[in-house]
Amino acid sequence: MSNRPHTPSDMNSRVADAPSGNWVYRVLPRALWPHAQLARWDRPIGWQLLMWPCFWSAALAANVASSATNIDTVWSPQLLLWHLFLFMAGAIAMRGAGCTWNDLVDYKIDAKVARTRSRPLPSGRITRFAATVFLVVQALVGLLVLVQFNGFSILLGIASLGVVAIYPFAKRFTDWPQFFLGLAFSWGALMGWAAVFAELALPPLLLYIGAIAWTIGYDTIYAHQDKEDDALVGVRSTARLFAENTKIWLVLFYGLFAGMALAAFWLTGVAWPAYAGLAIAVVLLGWQIRVIDIDDADQCLALFKANSRVGLIVFAGLIAALFA
Repeated sequence: MSNRPHTPSDMNSRVADAPSGNWVYRVLPRALWPHAQLARWDRPIGWQLLMWPCFWSAALAANVASSATNIDTVWSPQLLLWHLFLFMAGAIAMRGAGCTWNDLVDYKIDAKVARTRSRPLPSGRITRFAATVFLVVQALVGLLVLVQFNGFSILLGIASLGVVAIYPFAKRFTDWPQFFLGLAFSWGALMGWAAVFAELALPPLLLYIGAIAWTIGYDTIYAHQDKEDDALVGVRSTARLFAENTKIWLVLFYGLFAGMALAAFWLTGVAWPAYAGLAIAVVLLGWQIRVIDIDDADQCLALFKANSRVGLIVFAGLIAALFA
């Protein structure tokens, strides 16, 4: 990290809730900072959380395909690695596109919320036209990734765009915008399986339901950071809805995630390391519920980010199951 002190101009070009030492601010020229901030490149947790359901589904499909002898699917470790690379690239591109779309829709609301008013659009550091062009570029990168898959997966990926388009408006008409986020962020739980088998089945559908529940849980924790500002500007969320009952709801949604993932694993007959990984992940989720203080914004952000480790551990268990 550079030891050069931050000038007032530097700080005015940053986003309030992004790490000041992120690579974006050390590597990219200042002219590109607003674009990177729109895409949330300075906050990688978003694309990681979008990526993990893709990885889970791809690894679950790999476990099935590698042990099956009566299917026509061509599978290899190299194909799995290729799919994982594509899913990571697609998660970065589409998370960036989704965040840019969200900021275009919400720029007036963002200007009224302390945590978000320093974003590029409400702060005036980028124009709506430039942001729209950047949105199109990111979407084209996502499309380039998508067309590497089979035809069924391409159509399935395109179908997700409807949910992505609706999500920014959800907070205006429902107390459950986190549910709509879950629909979008969990789509990869279907894509990983479809990329291997060119069809869907019950296990990825169960994994999708579980991932939606997981997303509602961690994004409720995240939303507790903004609940006071949200109340002032009329933004709705599960954090405001659940309020002091948040822990009870987290038990419900994290429990649903565990149950759906367990059922998906059982139906596919994966080896024991997958169950071990899931068990460790559930312990971490239980720890989040135990320690959360919904009035501590810094802790809520830290617990939200801890869910990337949850995703990694579930994935690691499924990969280990391939070799068990």
